[in-house]
Amino acid sequence: MTQPPPALHRGSLGHRLVLATVGFCIGFTLLTVAVRIWSAWQNQLTSMTAELALIDQVFQRTLSKSIWEMDRAALQTQIHSAGQIATVGRVSLQIRQANGKTETLEHRKAGWAPSPHVPTLQRVLTYEPYPGASETIGALTLDSDERVLRSRLLGEIVGIVVTQVVQSVLLAGLVMWMFNRSVTVHVRHIARHLGALAPKSLAQPLHLDRPPTRSDELSLLESGVNQLQSSLSEYIDRQHRDERELAAHRDRLAELVQERTTELQAANARLRELSLRDSLTGLANRRHFDEVKDGELRRAQRQGQPMSVLLCDVDHFKRYNDTYGHVMGDQCLRAVAQALQQCFGRAGELAARIGGEEFAVLLPTVDRTSALAAAERVRRAVAALAIPHAASETAAHVTLSVGVAALDDQPITHFDALLDQADQALYRAKSQGRNRVTA
Repeated sequence: MTQPPPALHRGSLGHRLVLATVGFCIGFTLLTVAVRIWSAWQNQLTSMTAELALIDQVFQRTLSKSIWEMDRAALQTQIHSAGQIATVGRVSLQIRQANGKTETLEHRKAGWAPSPHVPTLQRVLTYEPYPGASETIGALTLDSDERVLRSRLLGEIVGIVVTQVVQSVLLAGLVMWMFNRSVTVHVRHIARHLGALAPKSLAQPLHLDRPPTRSDELSLLESGVNQLQSSLSEYIDRQHRDERELAAHRDRLAELVQERTTELQAANARLRELSLRDSLTGLANRRHFDEVKDGELRRAQRQGQPMSVLLCDVDHFKRYNDTYGHVMGDQCLRAVAQALQQCFGRAGELAARIGGEEFAVLLPTVDRTSALAAAERVRRAVAALAIPHAASETAAHVTLSVGVAALDDQPITHFDALLDQADQALYRAKSQGRNRVTA
């Protein structure tokens, strides 16, 4: 039958250690608070300086451009945006005008006042109208808000409670000193006893060489060790059984996770491929075409290279569907798509189905002359298929009309403008009799 642990009295080790710890904490906390407040002040000044530098990096280029372009609305918006940042108390922008005079735009927060205790950043604004030229067009001044510094410092002071961790480390020395005088001998005896424990010696109880009337933490420890030994053997056996079962479950779970992960990765890859492909023709779909087109335009303009786009339309396709049925119409579109794939298979070239019977071809690094030749090549390839089209007014077989547009040196900022040109060319090809290429 398990004996109840002996009761503690006021002269316990814990009671004496608590009294000593409280006295030490009072003095050490006062010193730590002073050091942490000074450190927090310095850290906040450094942080606010870095924030001003970051704000300067974000706004100086756009401000310079707006000053050069004399965009007052943009200047007011940007100054207001910078002034809304918590760290900033005042934003001052000096604009150097052509007649030599200086105009100042300013935004300050309500209640802000200048202070020598917070950082200020000044930046001369320049603009490069063309490579190799630099014009000084104004100056930007960012003043910090002392109220933000005080608010953050107050939060740091509240966080000084963390100094108790440092106190605990230092208190370990005092605790060890007291333990060396009062409990080390008994702890060593307990350690030797526990070190000699084995499954066959668990029945041997622990006895400390101290007066039996002593009632403190060591007495509790002695009682606890004896109680632990009585159930340790059973616990070890049960733990071994549980570990074996857990290992088996863990291995099975790892296998299941690996299987599901492999299946999910394959499904995601397949889903991604399906989302970018036209299910009927196998070409890229409109979504894939839209994802690629603007990037190719920017790259062509950045590298100074030509780029062309073809807009292709199957002539009289509605009549073909009405005459031969939608099943034959789908087969016709697949045959046209195959001709496009055969004609445009180089790296970078993208053929896509963007409508019912409408296709688009993106040709990076291809100028207008080469694009016209490529368009004529695909038009002939479709005609060579010799797909009968009895309802066509153009020919006895399926034909293709192609509109061509090239970037060349045109000041185009958006790909849709180039696509509109190709669409207009396609319209002219249709109005001129179809089965032709027009640029």
